[in-house]
Amino acid sequence: MTPRTVTAAIGIAAGAVTLGVSELLAAALARTVGTAATPSPLLAVGAAFVDLTPPWLKDWAIATFGSADKVALFVGMGLVLSLLCALLGVLAGLKRPVGTVGLLAGGALAAAAVITRADATWVDVLPTAGGVTAGILVLRTLLESATGEPGRARPGRRELLARTGGAAALGLVGLAVGRGLQVAVDSTRRAREELELPDAAEPVVVPATALATVTGQTAFQTPNDAFYRIDTALVVPQVDPATWTLRVTGLVENELKLNLADLLAERHVESMVTLTCVSNPVGGGLAGNAVWTGWPVRELLERAGVRPDADMVLSRSIDGWTAGTPIEALTDGRDALLAVGMNGEPLPPEHGFPVRLVVPGLYGYVSATKWVNELKVTRFDADEGYWTPRGWAERGPVKTASRIDVPRDGARLPAGATTVAGVAWAQTRGVDAVEVSADGGPWLPAELRDEPTIDAWRLWSLTVELPPGDHQLRVRATDGLGRVQTERTAPPVPDGSSGWHTISVTTG
Repeated sequence: MTPRTVTAAIGIAAGAVTLGVSELLAAALARTVGTAATPSPLLAVGAAFVDLTPPWLKDWAIATFGSADKVALFVGMGLVLSLLCALLGVLAGLKRPVGTVGLLAGGALAAAAVITRADATWVDVLPTAGGVTAGILVLRTLLESATGEPGRARPGRRELLARTGGAAALGLVGLAVGRGLQVAVDSTRRAREELELPDAAEPVVVPATALATVTGQTAFQTPNDAFYRIDTALVVPQVDPATWTLRVTGLVENELKLNLADLLAERHVESMVTLTCVSNPVGGGLAGNAVWTGWPVRELLERAGVRPDADMVLSRSIDGWTAGTPIEALTDGRDALLAVGMNGEPLPPEHGFPVRLVVPGLYGYVSATKWVNELKVTRFDADEGYWTPRGWAERGPVKTASRIDVPRDGARLPAGATTVAGVAWAQTRGVDAVEVSADGGPWLPAELRDEPTIDAWRLWSLTVELPPGDHQLRVRATDGLGRVQTERTAPPVPDGSSGWHTISVTTG
């Protein structure tokens, strides 16, 4: 190995120790103060990157990686950090103080990221400081061994590599253990298993006439483990339901605070609602339909007494994320819920356990707050949700959309009768018609499955004759107000994509 290769490896080892010690100390601090809110330095840096991500990059990540966007972020962070640490090691091998300065600079950036997290205090930067100190000591010690100090014998190559590899391994083990200690998965899982959902006063009944009849068509009801997940939480928050509380603050006559037992004692209802991510492209899969169990938000707000000048509710997640929801969407009679159940089970942690918001007719970025712990009644001219200052529209009503599920784009099919099927949605308005056009020809009405609620998507199908050759199929929907889905193509930014989903197939 060349000297530069050795010093690069030393830099990576020092970086691993820095991360490992930081995560271990963060876990220890969290347990000492009795909370899981002490920010992880690694996650704080990742969250800060997400906060600074421009809308176009966010859309690219979601379009490319879907629900695996956070995995891709962690892989990318690992590669970038490894390269930076390797470079730092090489530079420190040439000029020793560079290593110390570089690790201090990196620690300062990490500390800045930590202090910007929700409810963070200056005490929370101590793990980062400890990790940087350990990293500097490892870097100096290994560099002294590699370059040889006056009066000290230089170790052999194998011994040096063993020391370097051992330090890196210990750092990675520390990282894994620290993360494991900070994520109380088992306790949350047990609490979820023991939670009994209240009986719904208005249970949802889904008729067989609403269900899919075509192989490959989207299921009417999305299973929990198949429901899309898009949020800013790099690691799923593990919330103890025994300590969870929800505060109602702001422009109200009576500020309220309730725990989970208080919430579960209220009259709950069931509602089937299709949720849609604003980043969903035309024809995309970032939409899902589920039965939600919860307490209507309007009843909570009535109890708090909303002041006449309020026009928005700023909901806050336990990790600090916020959404600004028009107050009329929470009080106009639609089934906007403080949901505790999803498809007959307590909410999965990935989808907001123990409590989340579900609001029909709005994209998730302005309504679907997971792990919710505060509702601040306020005004749009006084507050704004997380995504609004990042280029997204202040309000996010769901646009009428339709999608072809069968056949798939690019499919090769036998000529003749071809079944085309998919879904369409227009939450709070319903879907009155779906039409399909082949090769720019006339619009043909599709057969609609039943619509048990206007807040859920509607399944449709149609058989068309396709002669041998290449063909283009497109679809459009008409909502319950008689408005036809727009042909105008628009990207997700700033208020949701639009356009007719179009696919190409070949028959022969």
